[in-house]
Amino acid sequence: MANNDIIIFDTTLRDGEQSPGCSMNLSEKMMMTEILNEMKVDVIEAGFPAASEGDFKSVLEISKNSEYSVVAGLCRAMESDIDAVINSIKPAKRGRIHSFISTSPLHMKYKLQKTPEQVLELIEKSVSYAKAHCDDVEWSAEDATRTEDDFLCRAVETAINAGATTINIPDTVGYTIPEEYEALFKMLVNRVPNIDKAILSTHCHNDLGLGVANSIAGIQGGARQVECTINGIGERAGNAALEEIVMALRVRQDKLPYKTNIVTEKLCLASKKLSEVTGFNPQPNKAIVGANAFAHESGIHQDGMLKHSNTYEIMTPESVGQIKTDLVLGKHSGRNAFNDRLKTLGHALDQDNLNLAFAKFKTLADEKKDINDADLIGIVKSL
Repeated sequence: MANNDIIIFDTTLRDGEQSPGCSMNLSEKMMMTEILNEMKVDVIEAGFPAASEGDFKSVLEISKNSEYSVVAGLCRAMESDIDAVINSIKPAKRGRIHSFISTSPLHMKYKLQKTPEQVLELIEKSVSYAKAHCDDVEWSAEDATRTEDDFLCRAVETAINAGATTINIPDTVGYTIPEEYEALFKMLVNRVPNIDKAILSTHCHNDLGLGVANSIAGIQGGARQVECTINGIGERAGNAALEEIVMALRVRQDKLPYKTNIVTEKLCLASKKLSEVTGFNPQPNKAIVGANAFAHESGIHQDGMLKHSNTYEIMTPESVGQIKTDLVLGKHSGRNAFNDRLKTLGHALDQDNLNLAFAKFKTLADEKKDINDADLIGIVKSL
């Protein structure tokens, strides 16, 4: 793996499914697994096998059917949880055990009710047990961004010594900001003596709307795996959106010289299929995959687009699987876009008729939000 390669770890089927109303049945998870493999996601977190019999079966079936992606199962720092992952990923061509435990003072005191030393013992014991059954072990420090630096360093060092090959530093509650998160990774790189034996990973929630920005900051700080979800679904305000991270890295190579294996032309397909499965559509102005991501209504923008697409688009719609740019006709549209659509519909008007038609269009656009092709043909026929 080159130093600028970024591993994409998709947790749509685990953390994403925890969104209220976003649970998926087995057939739906299998459909998403097929798309994630086609998209060349490096790791699919398929579920939490100890959580339920249904989750165990889902991870088992995904393990049988994942041709490209590593299949990971999540577990607490408990042998029974780890056993559930071991048994569920057995059929996988490549499987991963993903263990976690809280490390922040708040979580250790109130959630775990354990001392820091007891938590370190559990890390050593659970990761060692997982490593004895699987070469690929990931360990996560839950609530890492509210963990004291000294203790986080000790916990990470302990996990690596016990056999973890991926260390995840999650912003579990979406609390951090980019500058702070980047510094956290740099601190770990500089202070943990065995850090070179593991890949660092981000896992950012979007409670302050900073999930993607924090993920990119983590990469700049030394992370080489990013945990994310399609459409940014997930607990509370969701996770960092896979499509936004991947396209930010692709579009801004000048500032972000990293690369992924993702087939970006599949991004819109993945988004649409997930929306069908969950019944949750991304908002129209959602970056990359939203209905309006490549739509333009302003006359100034439309005129620029007709002259050169780069005037108002930093990527092509085809690069993410959209069919084409959409010049939406509405009250803000200009004469050039209006005339261009009429020509597309087979109506080339002389200047006088174009002026009359455009005036009628503007009147209609003030009364009606959406102007469709039938409306335009009606205007032409009325001349």
